[in-house]
Amino acid sequence: MLHLITSRLLQLPLILAVVFLVTFSLVWVMPGSPLDRKGERQLAPEVRRAMESRYNLNSRTAFVTGYLGGLARGDFGPSLQYRGRTVAQILGRGLPVSMSLGVAALAVALLLGTLAGVAGALRPGSLLDGGSLGLTLIGISLPSFVTGTVLLVVFAGLLRWLPTGGWGGPQSVVLPALTLGLAPAAYIARLIRLGLADIMTSDYLRTARAKGASHHRAVFRHALKVAYLPVLSFLGPAAASVMTGSFVVEKVFNLPGVGEYFVQSVLNKDQFLILGIVLVYATLLIVFNLIVDVAYTWLDPRISVG
Repeated sequence: MLHLITSRLLQLPLILAVVFLVTFSLVWVMPGSPLDRKGERQLAPEVRRAMESRYNLNSRTAFVTGYLGGLARGDFGPSLQYRGRTVAQILGRGLPVSMSLGVAALAVALLLGTLAGVAGALRPGSLLDGGSLGLTLIGISLPSFVTGTVLLVVFAGLLRWLPTGGWGGPQSVVLPALTLGLAPAAYIARLIRLGLADIMTSDYLRTARAKGASHHRAVFRHALKVAYLPVLSFLGPAAASVMTGSFVVEKVFNLPGVGEYFVQSVLNKDQFLILGIVLVYATLLIVFNLIVDVAYTWLDPRISVG
């Protein structure tokens, strides 16, 4: 276990270096300049040249060297479009919102997915099973902006139970978390239902029942742990995705998360902001996958993660 964690942490700088180089190469060849001012008065030529020299925008080697030097000091650099603000300040404002939304969405996905998957597996062909399949179909088929709009119309517009948007109290998290968590909940429900359907006929579950374990105890204490193994493989990248937020969901519910900053940074070719967000996302993805690998041994001791 310790060997796995140590080796993954040692690989982290190398993986992030590859992610940085690929992202930087794509950003560098994008048309346009981060110094362009859309709908505003353009910079004077001498000011533009001075800024390009200051931020190393006219030399790949100088930009990479300067950026990595700043990154070693914990400095992600300035935002070239959000003037007067650094990338660290933007991430410090947007990332907590996106991660809070992601935690809530992940909790919703696990709760709904587990309940729907178990209900469908225990009572195949029943109304509960049909509801589980319906959740899976809706979650996979409908895009998040459609789901979010419908939830807004029903619960915020017609019933007036919840706010229409913004970031404030716990009530403001309910609808966006449900919107963002419905798609992963559908995949979790399908994985658990298929896994439990195979495990219910296994020898070790029949042995547990023969030793006196009740049906529900055998399912929830033994079978469900094994059925969660494929769910864990899905949760690694899914958790990183919902933790960093969704631009569509954040836009629909007017949330000040990192998603909108990322889209705007791509449209404006804000190189420092693009690189900062991508590196943070890549780090989260690696960390969550490491947590998943470690959790495998708890669910099934037969698996050696080393």
